Amino acid sequence: MPSGQQARAQAAAIQPGERSSAEGPASAVPMDRVMALFGGHRLSPAQRRIAQYMTDHLTEAAFLSITDLAERVGVSQPSVTRFATSLGYSGFPALREALQPIALSAVAGAPETREEIRRNELQAAIDAEIENLEQLRRLVADPGQILDVGRELAGSVPLTILGLRISVSLAEYFAYAARRIHPDVRLVTRGGSVAYDALLQSREAGGTWVLAFAMPRHAHETLSAMRAARRAGLRVALITDLTFGPLVEEADVALTAATGSRLVFDSYAAPGVLSAAVLQAMADANPERTQLRLEGYEQAAEQHNFFLDD
Repeated sequence: MPSGQQARAQAAAIQPGERSSAEGPASAVPMDRVMALFGGHRLSPAQRRIAQYMTDHLTEAAFLSITDLAERVGVSQPSVTRFATSLGYSGFPALREALQPIALSAVAGAPETREEIRRNELQAAIDAEIENLEQLRRLVADPGQILDVGRELAGSVPLTILGLRISVSLAEYFAYAARRIHPDVRLVTRGGSVAYDALLQSREAGGTWVLAFAMPRHAHETLSAMRAARRAGLRVALITDLTFGPLVEEADVALTAATGSRLVFDSYAAPGVLSAAVLQAMADANPERTQLRLEGYEQAAEQHNFFLDD
C-alpha cells in the first residue's frame, strides 16, 4: 500500500493545460496586461525599480502623481518620465491612463471579502499573504512552465540547489524533499569560491541545471553564483519574488512568487507553495523513479523508527 506521501505524489500530479471551469482567462488578465506593457523593453536599473513598484502596487500606482510615484520608488521625476517614454508613451500621464483601467479591473475582480476589515497587523500580514497566494494561483492557471522546469530539473544528475543568506531556508527545504525523489541533489549555501567549486564539480559530474532561490534582500553573491553557474555550462532556474532585474535576466527561466513584507521579517507562503509545485513536477517527470525512491525511504523509516507517528 502506498504511504501517505506516495499517495499525495500520485494524486497531486499536475495535468498540462488544466484550468478550473470557474476560473476563466479574465482572472489572469490584469497581470498579463501589465506584463505586456512592461515586458520586452530594455530598462535601466532605475526604470526596473519603477516597473517593479508599479507591478507590485498596481491598484495604487496607477493613480499616483508623478511626484508621488518618484518619491515612493526613490527616483527622480525625470526618471519616471524616461521610463514612460521608453515604453512608447508620450509621458507619464499617458502611461498612467493606460494602467488605470487595468487597475480598476483588478479591483473589480477581487472578492468582497477583501474589504479592509483588518483588526490588527497580524491579520493584515495574513491578508497580504492571501493576496500573494491568489496571485500565484493566477500565475499557475497554465502549469506548463512549471512542468517544463520540473522535467529539466529531474533530468539533471546531479542537481544543484543554490540558496544564500536569507534564501538558505527555502533551498534547504527543497533539497531535503528533492533527495527523496532524485538520486543526486547537491546543496550550496555558501557563496564565493565555495559556490564556484561546487558548481564546477556539479557540471563535471554531468549536471545540467541549477535551481537558485533569491528572496529579499537580494544578495550580490547570489548573482555572482548564478553567473558562475552559467560560465561553468549550467543552466539556471530561479525562484524569486522579482519580475525584473539582473537576477531574472541572468536566469534561463524565472518563476515568481511574492513574499510577505508586513512583519519585521519577510514571510514565504507563496514561494513555499511554488517550491512544492516544482517538486511535484519533478515527481511527475519520472514517476517510476519517484515511486521506487519513496518506497525505499518509507522502508528505511519503518525499519529505523524515524517518526513518532509510524
